[in-house]
Amino acid sequence: MILCCGEALIDMLPDSGASGDLCYRPVSGGAIFNTAIALGRLGVQTGMLTGLSTDLFGQQLEMDLKASRVDTTHVIKSSRPTTLAFVRLVDGHATYTFYDENSAGRMIGTADLPELPSDVTALYVGGISLVGEPGADTYAHLVESEAAGRAVFVDPNIRPGFITDVARYRARMEKVLSHADIAKVSDEDLNWIYPGAEAMADKVARLQEAGPAMIIVTKGGSGASAYLQGGRQVDVASRRVEVVDTVGAGDTFNAGVLAKLSALGFLSKEGMRGLTEEAAEAALAHGAKVAAITVSRAGANPPWQDELD
Repeated sequence: MILCCGEALIDMLPDSGASGDLCYRPVSGGAIFNTAIALGRLGVQTGMLTGLSTDLFGQQLEMDLKASRVDTTHVIKSSRPTTLAFVRLVDGHATYTFYDENSAGRMIGTADLPELPSDVTALYVGGISLVGEPGADTYAHLVESEAAGRAVFVDPNIRPGFITDVARYRARMEKVLSHADIAKVSDEDLNWIYPGAEAMADKVARLQEAGPAMIIVTKGGSGASAYLQGGRQVDVASRRVEVVDTVGAGDTFNAGVLAKLSALGFLSKEGMRGLTEEAAEAALAHGAKVAAITVSRAGANPPWQDELD
């Protein structure tokens, strides 16, 4: 099982009411949630570890996870409110305003963490769940304590405007990345992690020295590159589609990569250290294929496996 560990929240999407006034429609979302949904729809055994509220939004999130065949055994429930993210779309690109204080997701502590069964073979972490304390420290602790026997995929998905304590966040992210087998970063993420005029290749090398066996750098419409041990590099072009919006695109890409690595037998500690260029290329190509379907329709709506067959 791939266990997706992190935020599940409600995206308040802009819409027009009957009178034409701006209103908001509550849609289940969150970077980690989106990847879990995509993995479940792709037929991968997937679970979600997150803090969910018992309120109506938390109930919506749980129902949507189950509807996409995601195991909710490891969900931590409380009466705290659900995180809300109000979305603004400009030319199909999303920006967010978060309401996350004292939320069910943010307030989980290490004492709340369940014991993970042996069938959990990989952890997926990242997003805003690695920003807000105490939950951010809880997820970092989970990675640190479980990484020895499980593959770890980290997508920082850095949103600078959400970070209030840069030093603490950097220290936490460095610790999490040191335990990662796979790190997926955008070029913007990489420049935030390593600010300065260094060449992109040098920044990738620095990140690889921190621990991950595979670094994936996404470059929007220019595709993605995977950097493997021994200086090997694989490049895959993005798929050309008519873009409706980019909500959930990166999250779905990650699911495609994870699904293919799992199917090929590489999603393990040992497997990632022996990852071949052919397997890496296949994983990136599958991620691009899955993400292309998501961006061709409104919202984070990943495809089911039969849409790819």
